[in-house]
Amino acid sequence: MLDVVRAISNYQFGVGVGEQLFPEGSVVEVSKRTGKPKRVYLDGSILATVRSNDGLLALTLEGATRLRALLPKGRFRVVVSDEAIRFIMEGKSLFSKHVVEADPNILPGEEVIVENSKGDLLAVGKAMMSGREMGRFKRGLAVKVRKVRGGAV
Repeated sequence: MLDVVRAISNYQFGVGVGEQLFPEGSVVEVSKRTGKPKRVYLDGSILATVRSNDGLLALTLEGATRLRALLPKGRFRVVVSDEAIRFIMEGKSLFSKHVVEADPNILPGEEVIVENSKGDLLAVGKAMMSGREMGRFKRGLAVKVRKVRGGAV
């Protein structure tokens, strides 16, 4: 089952990422009802959950931290303005006008990493618009925030 989760990761984040994101020793929890992967653990911490609606990975903060170290700088990243940090930390969604910078290759529905201008991980979520649109539009939901550093939403 670890091979399946690695293949999903390679598809979603890039070739070769799966083996590094989920090294040997990672444990995959399998659904008793469907027989499909549910969650991936490493050293007792959840790294990712397999979304039932599309079969892609939803990262936890631990998983996002590992992924950031594997990817080129800026990939799957959204940088927020200083005034938006407080709202993000409360678990509120990120609107386009508060995006300072975003990976232009982000597509709607993709998993993204939300950072402050210093590069600190703030949250993970799902992109609701493309990276090219984020920050350019003055209205609209850019990222639906799911997990926030210091707590879960």
